[in-house]
Amino acid sequence: MNAKVWLVGAGPGDPDLLTLKAVKALHQADIVMIDDLVNTAVLEHCPHARIMHVGKRGGCRSTPQAFIHRLMVRYARQGQCVVRLKGGDPCIFGRGSEEADWLGQHGIEVEIVNGITAGLAGATHCGIPLTLRGVARGVTLITAHTQDDSSLNWQALAQSGTTLVVYMGVAKLAEIRESLLAGGMRADMPVALIENASLPQQRECRSNLASMQQAAQDFRLKSPAILVIGEVAAQPNLQLAAISA
Repeated sequence: MNAKVWLVGAGPGDPDLLTLKAVKALHQADIVMIDDLVNTAVLEHCPHARIMHVGKRGGCRSTPQAFIHRLMVRYARQGQCVVRLKGGDPCIFGRGSEEADWLGQHGIEVEIVNGITAGLAGATHCGIPLTLRGVARGVTLITAHTQDDSSLNWQALAQSGTTLVVYMGVAKLAEIRESLLAGGMRADMPVALIENASLPQQRECRSNLASMQQAAQDFRLKSPAILVIGEVAAQPNLQLAAISA
């Protein structure tokens, strides 16, 4: 039996958004290594697997990535069916490529199962289309948190004409605001602050670039949350009635 690890995206939180391929992988799993932001309701699809919590959260005690690498290799070489279960999509700010490279270097076969990313699901649940003909010609996904604290090209982002979806930005709202304003983005550019994307407790706050920091404070915005910055964030909330009907 060839050693293999599945890198599976669990989606943004709503267990109904899990893909059929993800369900099939979980069903055959012996070991499931699960991140903190995964809704544990999806574990009903792997009732006989050993569950290992290996989460990473900003500002919290986290499992070292090197340790996760070693565990995946160890169990795969034992002939166990290993699923590395990640929130959202494994390859969108999920270290999926890093883990796939490590496993490949150690002779372990890898299969990546995509999941719906929180930026898409959160926006949709708020009735916000990330692209819209005549309004937004594209979408750019960015993270406000980088491992080496390097800075993004905020001027290029501000002038891109695309919807910006910012992950892990709650602690850096002031920096994001000032950087985009300095890059030439309008102060009244619409912004949506979305907490707990796709979950029953999802909350949203609409504001604009100049006011978003104060709006987040008044709203008591907490992680996990995403920011949607662009003209589409001013779209009327038309989809919610259809979703709940």
